[in-house]
Amino acid sequence: MSSSAKESHDKIANRLALILTKFNGGERFTVDDLVVEFNVNKRTIQRDLNERLQFLPIVREQDYYFLDSYALGKLNFEDIKNFAVISGIKSLYPSLNNGFITDILNSKINKAYLVRNQSFESLHHKTDEFENVSAAILHHWCIEFQYNEKQREVNPYKLVSNNGIWYLAADEDGVLKTYTFNKISNLKALEDKKFVPNDEFVKMIDKNEINWFSQTTIEVTLAIDNSAKEYFLRKEVLPNKKIIEQTEDKLILSTKVSYDDEIINIVKYWLPYIKITSPSYLQEKLNKTLQEYLKTT
Repeated sequence: MSSSAKESHDKIANRLALILTKFNGGERFTVDDLVVEFNVNKRTIQRDLNERLQFLPIVREQDYYFLDSYALGKLNFEDIKNFAVISGIKSLYPSLNNGFITDILNSKINKAYLVRNQSFESLHHKTDEFENVSAAILHHWCIEFQYNEKQREVNPYKLVSNNGIWYLAADEDGVLKTYTFNKISNLKALEDKKFVPNDEFVKMIDKNEINWFSQTTIEVTLAIDNSAKEYFLRKEVLPNKKIIEQTEDKLILSTKVSYDDEIINIVKYWLPYIKITSPSYLQEKLNKTLQEYLKTT
């Protein structure tokens, strides 16, 4: 490349970098503004915007150009931290300061990390309904939908993801319930019908670590074999767990759940290293399920 060609290339690169910086800062400007600033002709600036930077979501209103609000420069480190908290991945990393976030986003450095997760259900086919419910929650609109072959009208409070499944926490006839989002159909936001959030329900949702909100809970005591106890100590598998005793052979702990299958499904996954010691009816219920299964094999 000749010195003149290199100089021309450097000027283009420098100009485009400065225009990107302007877009990134949320600035609005006209072609004439850039002509004056960079001392080039109008055709050059038009080529910059229409060809060289065509990959950007540039919006034009009358004579002014600016970047669409969702795009470049609108996310800072605090936004990323907030997203991590909402998505439930903050505790996945030992630190989430600005330096660590920079490392994660750096393609050269993030090769050091590999996160493997359990599968998540796909809601691509329900994007519109998801957005409608989100808007209803923010505006305190009532919503109506079909669920388990019944038409329902509820006051929506929160969309909750638990173990890869999305649920809607809502007040139906004064009772806080959860609905599996994928089972909801014919959803409609009633924009002309607003509700006043129940402060007690808001507190229940904020403090409750389980996905099936209930007015009552069941206290369960578990005996866990030492070969499996490390998993339960390291990971928040059980809501509101309390360690009662640790011996050379086992770990005894208690937890609170809202319905039988919530704890039975966890115990089944960890058989034979876990046993329900109380209430006894839960272990009996599990034994019956296992016996019926063995009869079929």
